[in-house]
Amino acid sequence: MVHAQFDPAARQALAVAAVDAKTRKDLSWQRIADASGLSVAFTTAAVLGQHALPEDSAKAVAELLGLDDDAALLLQTIPTRGSIPGGIPTDPTIYRFYEMLQVYGTTLKALVHEQFGDGIISAINFKLDVKKVADPEGGERAVITLDGKYLPTKPF
Repeated sequence: MVHAQFDPAARQALAVAAVDAKTRKDLSWQRIADASGLSVAFTTAAVLGQHALPEDSAKAVAELLGLDDDAALLLQTIPTRGSIPGGIPTDPTIYRFYEMLQVYGTTLKALVHEQFGDGIISAINFKLDVKKVADPEGGERAVITLDGKYLPTKPF
């Protein structure tokens, strides 16, 4: 049976325990994803409390992290989503994404609507990828791909 949460506290506590186990065992997110059989972005989001894992994946992740059966069950519950509390984010990395949306959000909206019409880009039917690439001018660049299904507004 599928179960959903109404209070994010249990998943937040599990996320803290899972990250602690990840650190103690010196595991990468990719290694945890390999155990789950799912993408690194989806698995990371799930362990951090933003997605439910399928049963086999949840059990494999819990085993790898040394978490108990209750944790494996909790990893399978549909969470109350949203990982950033109200207000402007203070973590510098998260704040930069907030800043990017403040600067480019209206541009993205204008370009999406011009190309697709009235609608939204799904965060449910969605893929995320993060890559590190060399910068031709020196250093490194982050390439972040947000790949969501377009869902048109339907008049009723």
